Amino acid sequence: MGTNADSLQNRALYFLKTEYPKVKIKQASDNLKGSGKFIIYANVLIASHEEAQMAYTFTIECKDQKYRYWLTDFVFTPYQTDRYGMAIPAPGMEVELENGYSKLNKAQLDKYLLQTGSFCKSFGDKLHQYMLTVSSLAPKEVKRKVISTKDW
Repeated sequence: MGTNADSLQNRALYFLKTEYPKVKIKQASDNLKGSGKFIIYANVLIASHEEAQMAYTFTIECKDQKYRYWLTDFVFTPYQTDRYGMAIPAPGMEVELENGYSKLNKAQLDKYLLQTGSFCKSFGDKLHQYMLTVSSLAPKEVKRKVISTKDW
């Protein structure tokens, strides 16, 4: 690749801002950390509806000519239907994915793990494509203060 850490970090930041604009990002000197959510859908015959949401945290570390990322801390929150027919997260029913076998049945958990795995794979594939291309993220403009000698 032959790119330095700053440009890789700019590419990762551009990736997060364009592909996942709702994620919360904390930028450090050599890494990006943040959290986000994605929706898990239930397929019933032809139609599909929102069944739950999965919250996650991510870390992207950038060094000269290399980068690495990982997604951790998956938390499952089932949806319930409110009185208006909208699917909303059920309050107080969060389950860490590590403890899923004790809280959920095996068929449900396998379905959730499959969708989580496909989300992680697509996250990694998209990140890889953005890291190979030059980002079009505009550099920050420095606003210069103009001093006028006419107005005192």
